[in-house]
Amino acid sequence: MLRKWQSHCADAALNKYQSGSPHFLCLACPGAGKTVMAAEVAKRMLELDLVDIIICFAPSTTVVSSIKSTFSHILKSNFCGSLGSVGAAYTYHNLMYFDENFWDALQRHRLLVIFDEIHHCSGDSLDNANVWGGEILTQVQKCANYTLALTGTPWRTDNVPIVLSNYTDPDGEICCDYIYGLHEAIIDNVCRKPKIALINSDNLVFSSEEATKCFGSVSEFLNETLVSYQSILWHPEAMKYVIKAGCEKLREIRKVNSDAGGLVVASSVEHAYLLLAILENEFAQTATIVTYHDKEALSKIAHFRQGTTEWIVSVGMISEGTDIPRLQVCCHLSAIKTELYFRQVLGRILRVNQRKNQEAWLFTIAAEELTLYSERLVKDLPEDYKILQESYESPSKKTSGNLFEPLEKKQNNDTNKEENFSLEMDFNESHQSTASVKENTNSLKIHSLYQQVIDAFLFSTN
Repeated sequence: MLRKWQSHCADAALNKYQSGSPHFLCLACPGAGKTVMAAEVAKRMLELDLVDIIICFAPSTTVVSSIKSTFSHILKSNFCGSLGSVGAAYTYHNLMYFDENFWDALQRHRLLVIFDEIHHCSGDSLDNANVWGGEILTQVQKCANYTLALTGTPWRTDNVPIVLSNYTDPDGEICCDYIYGLHEAIIDNVCRKPKIALINSDNLVFSSEEATKCFGSVSEFLNETLVSYQSILWHPEAMKYVIKAGCEKLREIRKVNSDAGGLVVASSVEHAYLLLAILENEFAQTATIVTYHDKEALSKIAHFRQGTTEWIVSVGMISEGTDIPRLQVCCHLSAIKTELYFRQVLGRILRVNQRKNQEAWLFTIAAEELTLYSERLVKDLPEDYKILQESYESPSKKTSGNLFEPLEKKQNNDTNKEENFSLEMDFNESHQSTASVKENTNSLKIHSLYQQVIDAFLFSTN
């Protein structure tokens, strides 16, 4: 069933195309259902006899598989590129392997090209474009009559312009044709209201041959760069604590939603198997694992989507665009700490379904960056991510004062009052735990782990 925002966005795209502009950029939060909206645009353009063929590009084979299924269903036609199909879907990686015959054949038809998660493709010229962006500038623009670009995170961590996008001058803010943020999606019951549980400690002791130092938080300790963040993620006791917290929450939700599932995002294949073993052996959970090494990953994801298995452990397979609405809990144990990746992972547990309980919980270690990202979820486009800056600094370096003071909260929708975005944090010390990380002759002891819960969306959704 088409949602109101998807219909409005499709109308906006058609209006822009019919007014003579061939490009449309939509920002819709992860979990909002961008693929269905894109398929609706394609359907209307076919009905209006504006296009003959639709080509879609996406960042992964998992997302491509989902696009093929969704477009086939909505367009009521094959979408596999074979004889009789109205189109096809490919990964961005495929762009490098199409020959001139492919592009020449497309130029003989009226073509709509759809880009999912367009932020993967960079460059406003060949001088600063990545490989995929370069192919779009040189080949796709040459044969596409219309282009539709979609993203849930309209920025790049390398601060290079997104291909085909326009930016304000001199502010460097991206110009989106349609914006549907997380706040609107929660109000419309399109996305769940997320809660972030940051695992922290106010008693960390680092010992080396030279000295012993005490720290009052994980972020304070990591700022000293004495032990890597990944070392904490790999420590057995730290892994068990995060996994246990996730299992307890999932068990609560499954009392109401019997098929609710959890996602564990690991930092490597080896790490993923350690986490799988903890789930199965320590907490008696049913679980499956998917990695980029796994040839059966797509079929495993499809089986998990329709099944009742409690957990799926992923490395590089379920980060963006993968639609599994029964996922409601995530243990984020990846070493990647960019805001773009954090939001994409969070989006995996935000898609609503027909079940009674619609909670969404993400558990992770309270690194400074992840804490900051959690606090400013109310912002569709964080102010640090602009293109026309003289230099780039990490978000953590731009923060001053107490990290846990409420930040300014602004929303593009002027009808939303600022007080609706007050920040709530619950501090409740649960289990007294001691973890120890050793690197050479150094050791770190983490006492009294606790969960700090951030709920940035306190408004009523009724």
